[in-house]
Amino acid sequence: MALAINPQAAEQKGRRRAGLGRGATGPFLGLIAMCVFLSFSTETFLSLRNFLNVMDQITVIGVMAVGMTLVILIGGIDLSVGSIVALSAMTMGYLGNIAGLPFPIAILLAIVVSAATGTVSGLMVTQLRMPAFIATLAMMSVARGVASIITDGEQIVGFPGWFSDLAITRHLGFLTVTVGVMAIIALATWIFLQFRPGGRALYAIGGSAEVARLAGVRVQFATVCVYAFSGALAGLAGVILSARLDSAQPSSGLGYELDTIAAVVIGGASLSGGVGGIGGTVVGVLIIGFLRNGLNLLHVSPFVQQVVIGIVIALAVAADTLRNRRH
Repeated sequence: MALAINPQAAEQKGRRRAGLGRGATGPFLGLIAMCVFLSFSTETFLSLRNFLNVMDQITVIGVMAVGMTLVILIGGIDLSVGSIVALSAMTMGYLGNIAGLPFPIAILLAIVVSAATGTVSGLMVTQLRMPAFIATLAMMSVARGVASIITDGEQIVGFPGWFSDLAITRHLGFLTVTVGVMAIIALATWIFLQFRPGGRALYAIGGSAEVARLAGVRVQFATVCVYAFSGALAGLAGVILSARLDSAQPSSGLGYELDTIAAVVIGGASLSGGVGGIGGTVVGVLIIGFLRNGLNLLHVSPFVQQVVIGIVIALAVAADTLRNRRH
């Protein structure tokens, strides 16, 4: 994504990305406080085994949240990612188990299909001038429907052993391949946003798409690329989820779009665009992961957990609103 931007605008936007990013310091301190509280409240929270389990559990949302960060940075939203998770899983399962393609090829094609789905969302936003909310809401329904059509709503089971091992086998005693993939994607995207002109351009688009266009940024092209990237990572998340479950199901990813958006917003990103970063998103993902884990260890009802997480999301959005008023 080779994009140019006015140097002064780049410097101004770059200040917003220093450290964890504006608005992410509070969530980071909240994460530390929550971990301290849960360490004293439960016997097993502060253990290596529990930490590794949480890392395994957040891989799907973590990968999706990286793509969603870029979407929200440009002032967009992507409600289709949960359905793309299911579409990717079913495409991979069908091509690998039913059509008989080599499984690595099936994985690659599933991610390509997911990226193409995201590209269509981006084209609806840029070419048809549809609001991102409506465009991705429509794609959410389409992708979920296609995922169900592939096998008439039936799940696919019986993947190769090496595929399931990607989410089970701990290399060096602690790192699964899926967690490693999540970390590499987060690091690579962080480098792109921090040090590449294209990353600075995304912040400029979120600040003001028209000003960015006048500064020479290819706004429509960048927007389509961002939605394609979000779709591709949602597809990869579908592959990871299938490896964890050892199955592909049309119902996979239900509600994941809400958790993904919540992680990005809790991490300090602004829904109005132009503010946020991968560091803050990682904090947001960890908050959701450790919060759910801690509530389970405290034997809190799943219904009460939904209420607690909803309150956390509301507080994060309220904090974002207050920040915008101050600026």
